[in-house]
Amino acid sequence: MNAEPSSSIPTLAGLRVTVVGLGRFGGGIGVTKWLCEQGARVTVSDKAPAEKLEDSLAKIAALDVVLHLGSHEEKDFLDADLLVVNPAMPSDHPLLLAADAVGVPRTSETNLFLQRCAAPIVGITGSVGKSTTTAMTGAALSCNFNVHVGGNIGVCLLDKLDNIAPTDIVVLELSSFQLENVPFVRKSPHVALVTNLTPNHLDRHRTMGAYALAKKNIFRYQGADDLLILNAQCEETRAWQDETPGRTAFFDPLGEPFELAVPGCHNQANAQAAWRIAREFGLDRSVVASSLRQFAGLPHRLQLLAKQDGILFYNDSKCTTPEGAIVAIEAFDPGRVILIAGGYDKGVDFAHLGAVIAERVKALIVIGATGEAIASATRKAAGNIGPVIEQADSLSSSVSAARSLAESGDVVLLSPACASYDMFLNYEQRGNEFTRLVMG
Repeated sequence: MNAEPSSSIPTLAGLRVTVVGLGRFGGGIGVTKWLCEQGARVTVSDKAPAEKLEDSLAKIAALDVVLHLGSHEEKDFLDADLLVVNPAMPSDHPLLLAADAVGVPRTSETNLFLQRCAAPIVGITGSVGKSTTTAMTGAALSCNFNVHVGGNIGVCLLDKLDNIAPTDIVVLELSSFQLENVPFVRKSPHVALVTNLTPNHLDRHRTMGAYALAKKNIFRYQGADDLLILNAQCEETRAWQDETPGRTAFFDPLGEPFELAVPGCHNQANAQAAWRIAREFGLDRSVVASSLRQFAGLPHRLQLLAKQDGILFYNDSKCTTPEGAIVAIEAFDPGRVILIAGGYDKGVDFAHLGAVIAERVKALIVIGATGEAIASATRKAAGNIGPVIEQADSLSSSVSAARSLAESGDVVLLSPACASYDMFLNYEQRGNEFTRLVMG
């Protein structure tokens, strides 16, 4: 696996660079800082007004950058030497297409890193489980290597490039939004793993075909010695083995189980994926098993918050898909879950989720823009017999309703199945608010 960065990468010093999208979630902070350190003349363009970007702006307040907030200005796109585009910005935005037409190159934080990283890169994507698989993989590989974990998991590694040696390993979580821009640099990770593929982000990609096309960029530009690892049980992705330019292997989510501290069959699947990657780097199963046994999980991902009066409270705010909510529900005994679900509408179908809720959930409390759609899908599946269903107008009232419905031995589970943007800035704010409400 040749991880040497290209020697033809131009210097950024003195270039007029527009960072398109600072983001309320802070996605543009790391790359903005790094670009300034490289000597670029940076303009930050974001359609959100300053008052909605206060936290992000505070983190770049000391930098010498031009801020154009509240709307995007055409000259920032057409007069730039380079556009660094936040993944949340649709690639077919009219201003990006106008910049393309006059020859302004564009890139992303992910692409800048892929071009310059001297170490082997493990890339992990998928619809469900990619964050936990990334963290598990990083923990396992750390037993034998110096490992750097970043990407969509929330860590910008650009400022660590000087400290990443060729003998280190980088583990990146990569979203479909990040992978959309990979063709601009034609670089894929040396080891790529796809956890699964189920409907998600169809408000952005429109079709499953387009969504899959973005995901395939994780292996599209691999070399002959590179490796693509696929889920042996995922019908949607198994055939991708015929499209990779490199080697192919499979992980079996139903393989010999590991002893884990985190619950659910889905976490066993994540562990099997991490183990298959670790095998590629020569680790023994006993070493990986020891690491996974100590893995406590990630915040907002089926995170146990408290046990109060015999009731367990779990924060799964990171769950933004129906499939993610299903695996969370199935981690617990049928008839014991009080589920809080609903949020921003990404254009997905809730029929399957409604059927699982109808069969396994004791009570459903819905919130947000998709609340009624989830409730309706559940009623349709349940007929005359099904869970108690309540509508709440806030997360606070949903927690109060859950407490009133729960008994000792029950589980109160926030697993929204939807993004948070209708009520919160991001899933972290939603999860933190749930944690505050639970812990009092």
